Amino acid sequence: MGIVAEDVQRVKLHAPLSEVVQQHVALRRVGARLAGLCPFHAEKTPSFYVNDELGVYRCFGCGASGDAISFVREIEHLDFVGAVEWLARRAGIELRYDDAGESKERQRRARLVEVVRRAVDWYHQRLLTAPDAGAARAYLRSRGIDGDTVRAYQLGWAPDEWDALAKALRVPDEVLRDTGLGFVNRRGRQQDAFRARVLFPIFDVQGDPVAFGGRLLPGAEGPKYKNSAEGPLYAKSRTLYGLHWAKAAIVHAGEVVVCEGYTDVIGFATAGVPRAVATCGTALTEDHFRVLKSYARRVVLAFDADAAGQAAAARFYEWEQRFDLDVRVAALPGGADPGELAQRDQEGLRAAVADARPFLAFRLERVLGHAGLDTPEARARAADAALAVIAEHPRPTVRDQYVMEVADRCRVAPDVLRRQLEAVRAGRPVRTEVVRRAPATRDTAETTALWLLLHRWDDVAPYLDARLFTDPVHLEAFRALAASESFHVALEQVSGDGRALLERLAVEDKRIEDPEGEAARLVGEVARRTLAERLRAADGEGGTGPEVLVTAAWVRTQIEALGDASCRREALGQLLRWVSEPGGAEGP
Repeated sequence: MGIVAEDVQRVKLHAPLSEVVQQHVALRRVGARLAGLCPFHAEKTPSFYVNDELGVYRCFGCGASGDAISFVREIEHLDFVGAVEWLARRAGIELRYDDAGESKERQRRARLVEVVRRAVDWYHQRLLTAPDAGAARAYLRSRGIDGDTVRAYQLGWAPDEWDALAKALRVPDEVLRDTGLGFVNRRGRQQDAFRARVLFPIFDVQGDPVAFGGRLLPGAEGPKYKNSAEGPLYAKSRTLYGLHWAKAAIVHAGEVVVCEGYTDVIGFATAGVPRAVATCGTALTEDHFRVLKSYARRVVLAFDADAAGQAAAARFYEWEQRFDLDVRVAALPGGADPGELAQRDQEGLRAAVADARPFLAFRLERVLGHAGLDTPEARARAADAALAVIAEHPRPTVRDQYVMEVADRCRVAPDVLRRQLEAVRAGRPVRTEVVRRAPATRDTAETTALWLLLHRWDDVAPYLDARLFTDPVHLEAFRALAASESFHVALEQVSGDGRALLERLAVEDKRIEDPEGEAARLVGEVARRTLAERLRAADGEGGTGPEVLVTAAWVRTQIEALGDASCRREALGQLLRWVSEPGGAEGP
């Protein structure tokens, strides 16, 4: 099966080779030939020559040569059929195929693409000119997206109407459905898939429009993001937003930046990092990695790559090894998303990509960076938590390198850690408590406090703050709840284990008679733990003097007062202030 040979020749002869090459190379006439800098290797003196009469090119520096089809194959990273189709679309040539079934399917796909392209143009013009799109234009300006950017990315606006696009396109029901642009409702009438949303057209790697991502305006009700339904043109697990724009920059740099949102891709380009792509409302998949390996050897993750925990890590390591990729993570300043950083700290955004760390190094720093290393017990716990992360990596030599780093930071002999690492990988328990990232399935004072925040906010909010949550997942959930106006907004701020925890707590039914008492239980636990740690630290620094003992007696008194409803609130305030002091300076 393939393209009819006669049509391949028509494509080759339709336009001068130089017109195709000049989309990527600046050519100038040198005698009877055209010359420029080779797009396939770095050079300062032109050695790339094009002969339009014969329809061939050759680089005398790296030896690359061929015709228009081979040039498109190399520069666009397409197979033979894809390159011929790319040239045919540009020339307006309808191709025939050896297999009648394949020819009919490709013709059907071409018709669907053309309908989506019409939709892209229609939505784009609505955004540019329609009075009802004023709020959308204002929102985009607030995100640093000006008119030139709107036009470059062909952004659009879906009006708040049931069937405006369907009326404009006037296509059969099955075409509306297969393109993902709409559907037939229960009344038998065509209905648009998108209403009252800013639209980001999604293109495949060849530049064909295949889907849309829609974003609600702030304050509107409904899911924040909505993608086209999957169909003949569109598969989320294989599609990366922005790849067709970014692929030349990706190949040139040997690196691709993967983020989560459409505005993140635009933000990276605005900040001078034009090699960013985004997943389309789904997690990274094996198919995504299979696509990316054709363009770059390094993949930089510009999102919270640690949020999905151990399962995601195992997949990333597997794909890294299978596809021979170097997977790294960019630590974004302040945890902000790239779209926001592009407006206020472009230099910081660029530095985060330049300083991206290997995936395992990033995860390890998450563990050790949040661990106290001031006592032998704390260092032992941190080492055990680090070993749990290191154990996930499949390569022994890589694991051993990181074991030595942990040994140095935690002041533990490498051989001791190596033995413990073997036990962890074998599934045997180790002596020291391991810090676990997953939320506890049983109720603890922390999870109970989070449940109360969800269901009885006013009763406990004054007594809770971030200092009381030691589990990283619980802390993430608390910060999301504290900073959000509603549960659904908070849910959008967390992912992985944090999202699962909030979803579980949201549907659990508890009978809690004394919410304030539950808050006091959590504060008491934290105060006891903090007191024990400070007493150990004082002992290690020369002994517990009279001043330390007086403070300890005062803390214990305040903890006891938590059980007395008449003085509980005052004790809560006193203990919260004391816990927040690094050295416990406050006291009686």
